[in-house]
Amino acid sequence: MGIPQREEATAGVTLVRAFGVITATLLVAGIVIGSGVFKKIVPLAQTGLSEAWILTAWLLAGFITLCGAFNLAGLSSLTEESGGIYEYLRLSFGNFASFLFGWTDFTIIGTASVAALGFIFSQTINTLIPLPNPLQAWAQVSIGGFIYPFADSGIKILAIGTICALTWVNYRGAAISGKLSNVFTGAKLLGILLLILVGLFLAAPAPETAPLPNAPAATASNASFVSAFLTALLSVFWAYDGWVDLSFVTGEVKNPTRNVPRALVGGVCIAIGVYLLVNYAYLRVLSLSQLAAISPNEIGAAVVAESVLGKAGKTGVTLLIMVSVFGTLNAVLLSHTRIYFRMAQERFFFPKAATVHPRYRTPHMALVYTLVWSCLMVLSGTFEMLTDLVIFATFLFYGLLALAVLKMKRKGRITTNVIGYPFVQIFILLFALSLTFNTLVTQPKQSLIGIGLVLSGLPFYYYFKKRSAVQQPPIPAGS
Repeated sequence: MGIPQREEATAGVTLVRAFGVITATLLVAGIVIGSGVFKKIVPLAQTGLSEAWILTAWLLAGFITLCGAFNLAGLSSLTEESGGIYEYLRLSFGNFASFLFGWTDFTIIGTASVAALGFIFSQTINTLIPLPNPLQAWAQVSIGGFIYPFADSGIKILAIGTICALTWVNYRGAAISGKLSNVFTGAKLLGILLLILVGLFLAAPAPETAPLPNAPAATASNASFVSAFLTALLSVFWAYDGWVDLSFVTGEVKNPTRNVPRALVGGVCIAIGVYLLVNYAYLRVLSLSQLAAISPNEIGAAVVAESVLGKAGKTGVTLLIMVSVFGTLNAVLLSHTRIYFRMAQERFFFPKAATVHPRYRTPHMALVYTLVWSCLMVLSGTFEMLTDLVIFATFLFYGLLALAVLKMKRKGRITTNVIGYPFVQIFILLFALSLTFNTLVTQPKQSLIGIGLVLSGLPFYYYFKKRSAVQQPPIPAGS
């Protein structure tokens, strides 16, 4: 018998280890520092928390994220292949746990992030240059009464075009994508630094205000302080989201056993410093009541800049958001496709996703799958709801990763020193359970829908498992 098509397509062709420690660190910082740094100050000001507690929320979320980075750094010694969390869960708990994570990432987390970032990028351009809506005549056409594929057609067409362009960049080589990520991350950090300097040195301090008693955006009018603070943390964690994405491209990092832990910790530390400084600058320019009154259709950072520099400041921040979101979109495309590539190698995803391009040495079919599903999500317009639904599931997987470190360390599979072991792992477990419980209590319907979406992968798991049982062993890593 001949070689199966999948193995023939990948035989002798491997992913290139193109990322050094600097590129890897900037990749982490570039993914983490996206649109949240410009937008989250408004919902935080509406929680009723004081300025000190808002900054505490940023600091605590950063500390917890750093603990997560320490935890993931310990797991990075298990393998040098791509796949990240998927691969660590597979090695620790088997195919079922890893598949649920990978399926959730493909159907919601990763592709929804691509769709949302593409949409935000187009919306930002639309604020500067109003886009035409060529399909406006069909704007009211719906699917099921809640999906309007032709609404905001100009923004959606540009979003899809942007995703296609960056997919093409990633298709042609990881090194090109890494260099592009470095350029945009550097420009993003420089722009945010200028925003911080403006807030700290050019603006008059805002008058002190008391915390808002029962702000409109609070979880409930009688919510306890603990619940309100956990809700604020949930919002802040979206801004820190993405720090795990470097692990997905482990197979393309030079000397990953050493460089992945360094890049994870370094990138998260950059994000913590930037978030604390820029939010302190926001609070110095405008009072809590002024920030809380900002319209949902406006961006907090742009309003802050306009109050100091006028229209030029608002335009500058808008351009900065475009640069920031574009760079993050490129990095998300680069990293998440490697999960589906690794899943396909293990025969728990669509077979063609395991192929490596013979010339560019990229997982080109995994990129194509991501492109198609992300574009469909752009048309649906439901990606923001979907990402909100699964935030609690993400923390369940983080808790599972902490269990993985405890298990693999006890078995002697992790031989390197893990910073903070076992206290960091216990802390992550307790926090993940607390945050998940709070989300279930305060958002029960959304949480149950989210659980349903995660479990939608069950029939696919058994399909892939049955299909794999009658075929040859999994495709070797790096083939």
